[in-house]
Amino acid sequence: MEKPGSPHESDAWAAFEGEVLPHAERLFRLAMWFERNRADAEDVVQETMIQALKSFHRFQPGTNCRAWLTTILQRIVSNRRRAKGRAIVIGDPEDKIAHTVAFVPPVPQYLTDESVLGSLRRLPEPFQEVILLCDVEELTYKEAAEALSIPIGTVMSRLHRGRAQLRVELDVSAGSLGRERQADGGGQSPREEVEAS
Repeated sequence: MEKPGSPHESDAWAAFEGEVLPHAERLFRLAMWFERNRADAEDVVQETMIQALKSFHRFQPGTNCRAWLTTILQRIVSNRRRAKGRAIVIGDPEDKIAHTVAFVPPVPQYLTDESVLGSLRRLPEPFQEVILLCDVEELTYKEAAEALSIPIGTVMSRLHRGRAQLRVELDVSAGSLGRERQADGGGQSPREEVEAS
């Protein structure tokens, strides 16, 4: 892409570089999570940057540029999924899962990054997306709702249900980690070590 020639266009280019480009690495990490393929993630980020450049005149300086870019990225990912014919279906129309969880299990203390990421990947995609945007990318509910084109109430519901399912997955993951440590001769499970101390 060539830099524009006129002074006004140069100022716009400099503003774009200053506002948008610092977020490229985070956008790539987010795209990698959604696409799970480096080439596709690179394509998504490139499309996001092109779209952001084309519509940069609509960006309001002083607002959250990362949230604006995340919205663009999310729409591109959604359009790509739709084009591939992938539909996301969540089977829990009556919100039965939220009513069957009797208590909130504590998050185990000794977890590896791999077990946390594995647990997050086992959640339905809509829950992954909301947890990623709100808890990892630290977007507000409103920003996440705009990025995903869903109501704020849906963001809050998915976040609540997704966190509950993630806790269960993490507990299962920690239990298997404890069994692996015992099988390797590591002695007590992490939970037993904490209880013993």
